Amino acid sequence: MACITVFTTSVNAENKTVYFHAWGGSPQINAYIEWVAEQVKAQNGIELEHIKLANTSDAVNQVLAQKVASPNAVGTIDLIWLNGENFASMADNDLLRENWATSLSNFNLTNPQQNPDVLYDFGVPTLGRESPWGRASLAFYYNEKHLIEPPKTALELLAWSKRQPNRFTYPHIDDFIGMSFVKYVLIASVKNDPSINEALLYQPVDSDKFDTVTQPLWAYLDKLHPTMWRKGRFFVRDNGWLKRIFDDEEILLALTFSAGNIPASVDRFALPVTTRTYTMQDGSLSNVHFVTIPFNAPNPQYAKDVANFLLSPIAQAEKLKPTIWGDATVLDVSRLPPEQMQYFGNHQTHPSALDLTRKILALKEPHPSWIGPLKSAWKSRYESD
Repeated sequence: MACITVFTTSVNAENKTVYFHAWGGSPQINAYIEWVAEQVKAQNGIELEHIKLANTSDAVNQVLAQKVASPNAVGTIDLIWLNGENFASMADNDLLRENWATSLSNFNLTNPQQNPDVLYDFGVPTLGRESPWGRASLAFYYNEKHLIEPPKTALELLAWSKRQPNRFTYPHIDDFIGMSFVKYVLIASVKNDPSINEALLYQPVDSDKFDTVTQPLWAYLDKLHPTMWRKGRFFVRDNGWLKRIFDDEEILLALTFSAGNIPASVDRFALPVTTRTYTMQDGSLSNVHFVTIPFNAPNPQYAKDVANFLLSPIAQAEKLKPTIWGDATVLDVSRLPPEQMQYFGNHQTHPSALDLTRKILALKEPHPSWIGPLKSAWKSRYESD
């Protein structure tokens, strides 16, 4: 097989800065992006500036505000790390650069014919408007010092929390992890109720059927919340707070969408050495995360070069290492030549790392139109005044 091109050739231009707006809440991910910046600087002369976000919607709102103020002006954002709800919002408001991602020289390494999930974001066709970057699944982690056999399904979690009250919680639904837990329970609850058509979750939300479809979810949470940390009357606001109360052993079970961050957190003494990670047997909410170029990006060609490097075997393999990020690759490794396939060889397994040799039962994300109604309904039921 011919060698894979890592970069496209960009036209000469004076300004080769790419402003990459990406979540900045993980030291591990931030360090990886710094490594990417070093690589694109050395190989293509691009200055990659990581603009650290607390919430991806901040970048989306910035692009929208620029379009409203001056639709034909050049913007300030070249590349955004996003998925799901934010992609749908940008698509609905015509904020995305069209038809660029599938032309990247490394895109075919994802083997989209056999891996169609790289062409959909929360069930919405990407249509070449964003490039896949990695795969993530909702994972749980527990303290093996105090919990030998963690619950393996949503129903087991409820039963365990009743036996061990105050030892589990999840973040507020405004947090990505909190919303992910609610969606996981929703899917699991619907699967356990044969009277409900599961396919409705993957279609635009029908307000007339919303109450019927979500009834098993609210019944489950009504039982779970009184058994949780602080009796479910207070919810931590973010993943960092959740980690802190886990580290303090206030809770024994927590969850994350960044399982690869757990070993590094243990190594820097932010989590107990007895932390172990796993996925639920009744399924793990899973998705592909992407990078996109806004319609008014100041340097779209160089943004494409960066996106193409993010898809290169060397960059995907580096990101996969448990000590770096542990984020699963979107490439079909079987399509690589032997010299690049070896990048993905066995890495030494960290005791706290998710076992990547075990098959994960992936649960597809519901259609993004479900997110707003779920948030509103959850808040009306459970948010304290």
